[in-house]
Amino acid sequence: MSYASRAWRAAAPWRSPRPFSSASGPTAKKSVPYQRTLQEEGSGSGEPSRPPPASAQVVVVVGGGSLGCQTTYHLAKMGLRQVLLLERDRLTSGTTWHTAGLLWQLRPSDVEVELLAHTRDVVSRDLPAETGQHTGWVENGGLFIASNKQRLDEYKRLMSLGKVYGVESHVLTPSQTKDLYPLMNIDDLYGTLYVPKDGTMDPAGTCSTLARAATARGATIIENCPVTGIQVRTDDFGVKRVHAVETAHGTIQTPCVVNCAGVWARALGRLAGVHVPLVGMHHAYVVTERIEGIQNMPNVRDHDASVYLRLQGDALSVGGYESNPIFWEEVSEKFAFGLFDLDWDVFMQHIEGAVNRVPVLEKTGIKSTVCGPESFTADHKPLMGEAPEVRGFFLGCGFNSAGMMLGGGCGRELAHWIIHGRPEKDMYGYDIRQVTPIAISLPSRRFHHSLTDNNRWIRERSHESYAKNYSVVFPHDEPLAGRNVRKDPLHEELLRQGCVFQERHGWERPGWFSPGGAAPVLDYDYYGAYGRQRHGDYAYNRLLGDEYTFDFPPHHDVIKNECLTCRNALALFDMSYFGKFYLVGPEATKAADWLFSADVNKAPGSTVYTCMLNQRGGVESDLTVSRISPGAPGSPLAPAFEGDGYYLAIGGAVAQHNWSHITTVLQDMKFKCKLLDCSEELGMMSIQGPLSRVVLQEVLDTDLSNEAFPFSTHKITTAAGCKVRAMRLSFVGEMGWELHVPRADCVKVYRAVMQAGARHGIANAGYRAIDSLSIEKGYRHWHADLRPDDTPLEAGLAFTCKLKSSIPFLGREAVEAQKAKGIFRRLVCFTTEEKVPMFGLEAVWRDGKVVGHIRRADFGFAIDKTIAYGYIRDPAGGPVSLDFVKSGSYELERMGVTFPARAHTKSPFDPDNKRVKGFY
Repeated sequence: MSYASRAWRAAAPWRSPRPFSSASGPTAKKSVPYQRTLQEEGSGSGEPSRPPPASAQVVVVVGGGSLGCQTTYHLAKMGLRQVLLLERDRLTSGTTWHTAGLLWQLRPSDVEVELLAHTRDVVSRDLPAETGQHTGWVENGGLFIASNKQRLDEYKRLMSLGKVYGVESHVLTPSQTKDLYPLMNIDDLYGTLYVPKDGTMDPAGTCSTLARAATARGATIIENCPVTGIQVRTDDFGVKRVHAVETAHGTIQTPCVVNCAGVWARALGRLAGVHVPLVGMHHAYVVTERIEGIQNMPNVRDHDASVYLRLQGDALSVGGYESNPIFWEEVSEKFAFGLFDLDWDVFMQHIEGAVNRVPVLEKTGIKSTVCGPESFTADHKPLMGEAPEVRGFFLGCGFNSAGMMLGGGCGRELAHWIIHGRPEKDMYGYDIRQVTPIAISLPSRRFHHSLTDNNRWIRERSHESYAKNYSVVFPHDEPLAGRNVRKDPLHEELLRQGCVFQERHGWERPGWFSPGGAAPVLDYDYYGAYGRQRHGDYAYNRLLGDEYTFDFPPHHDVIKNECLTCRNALALFDMSYFGKFYLVGPEATKAADWLFSADVNKAPGSTVYTCMLNQRGGVESDLTVSRISPGAPGSPLAPAFEGDGYYLAIGGAVAQHNWSHITTVLQDMKFKCKLLDCSEELGMMSIQGPLSRVVLQEVLDTDLSNEAFPFSTHKITTAAGCKVRAMRLSFVGEMGWELHVPRADCVKVYRAVMQAGARHGIANAGYRAIDSLSIEKGYRHWHADLRPDDTPLEAGLAFTCKLKSSIPFLGREAVEAQKAKGIFRRLVCFTTEEKVPMFGLEAVWRDGKVVGHIRRADFGFAIDKTIAYGYIRDPAGGPVSLDFVKSGSYELERMGVTFPARAHTKSPFDPDNKRVKGFY
């Protein structure tokens, strides 16, 4: 019998203040465990703390919680003087006041480690130095519990990444853990990860200190001033922009509003016509009575039990993430400093884990319960950045109960975003433009329902993200919720052939092909929560579960066969989820010259691989741009247009990011041209391999010889009686062609290619194979090898920049300045002799010093080696030349173990690029 069950049956003090059933009974006191909240400091008059101004020329921040206060503070610290924060009640009164305030420094993301580090610096160092006030920061350390090898392997990955950033951490044995935390039960421990400088924050102390520091720099904070409306006006170019904020006490003209309203952000967004895809949920913890011997113990995260234990003086706060959270269906506008009654039927699942980990809890009473609202999102990541619907309307919300610990880093990035048009760090994973489908920017188009306004999708994905928050983060996991929203024209055809689909940006794309037959993705079953029946024999879920490992996955050989078939014969890749845009109009060439780093102003029929940069020279995208001639009205394959035209093909997972970037640039520069989207009207098949020409010559009505159809060209031709656009390109390092096909003709063309290729050994292949083949050839993946904080020079893509011409392009000045100054970080290819699985985040050692970490890694089957790419620096601060790269001795650290590695300055596979040109 479990500790918790015995505790309940024995009616010990740890039992719920009300019976286990939902029958009425005595209720524990509802109160937060903090000595001070800002509720008591209010005047209670309902009048604003000061009259609102008639205008705020720079920015109005709405919401006085962690994110609102951090953003206001950082805006002021960056030099803005007319910054105004509006809070409908008192600071922290929404969700911040009751937060647990934990800060863990290590996460499975390099960017998040950097964001957390800045928050820690702000609350522990910067604010006390600026204000002379203590924020309530307590540095008592953090302890991550592992009950099995996989969990400890995950922690070891975090430890290796932490070494890159100077985050001290130690893997402890069970006995060492007992020495550190004497009250802990270690009978079922596999090991732990101890991070000595983790800690906790006090919400009232932090936010009041932020407010003091911000106002000292000229910011204005007005409490008791609810926002009642957002005025939006359309400019002469048809672009919607923020004009003013309406409050209960007057209207404030402003060009910029920042939505930091937490659970209430969705309602605030509606006032401006902006979709904010988040949901409100009840999120709870309980506070114990005094525990002898608990003082100075580290905070504990027992992920496998889905519970955390936060030190609260001489007591503990106990909370976690349950599988059946309660949704806050109707968010109340009047809810301030409020708490819900704790539903013990829901919360009880955390009790067993807590009592098992710290048995003394079985005999400890509960002082209070804290069950308040929190906002959660579909991927458990915040929503940040400028909304695509309205210029000047920024989001800083949906922080999934992590607003305190991410607040400092995200507040700084959001402030930089507002002032400079983009953040300093790679915030792609948080950017609202990546959550919002293209459809909302094209209301006249007949599209799928917008995911951001699809309540079922938001609810399903938010539930799964919440329920799996403490799950091990495996490299090849996929969601089960919110699936089958966007299917390409070959979906059913490939499903029958065993395709195991991945989900990207709502699309179902081929991952790999299982020899075991069809494995369809079923409707979401909420993991059996809320009385739903769990799927029984669920083949897709079973295949996912087999891949839950940090070793080579069990389907390693299946993916190997797909890769080697492509290398030795030919494979067909369904890439229909790609974004497919047309840039057309009188100033299309002028826009293309400015947008694209390479010279794409070529003759029709040419195709150019290029980047798009931001003002700081960072890579916002890599894509192919094809010059086209006008076609027939209404044709998705060759549209009619006046002026010049370009066809853009972009990875589907980042298509919305590209759309938003291009649209923003066109609006800011006022170019006279249009961006059209044909992503769903066109399918895309890529046929790659040494036999691709032989097979496609039977299908396409055109000469495919090198002379007639050279690399990086395209033409309209016929396949199986259907018009297609054929492009000679490769993303895997082989001779091959892409076929861009009208949706209605895709199945017919696909079958014709497969039939022609059957006697040549053609096979279907998915994106797992593309990942391996592309890294083997050294081709970059955007948002892995390339990010907005990486430049083409650092990434080895200087050839994509038209620096030898006099043509200006966005980011050119920054790239030229970097070229003159020198490159101080460089992307390097590594291989290891030992066949060891790597997935990214491994530390890179050079001559005994950490110089960077791996961004992307995979196994190259043709060269039979592990391949990894990462950016490295010179610890001495000097430039990173090719000689520097060649001269070092390297090791890659995986889960605390180092492996000798070789650095390459060229691709280890086909370094002379002969195969893509047809020379075998």
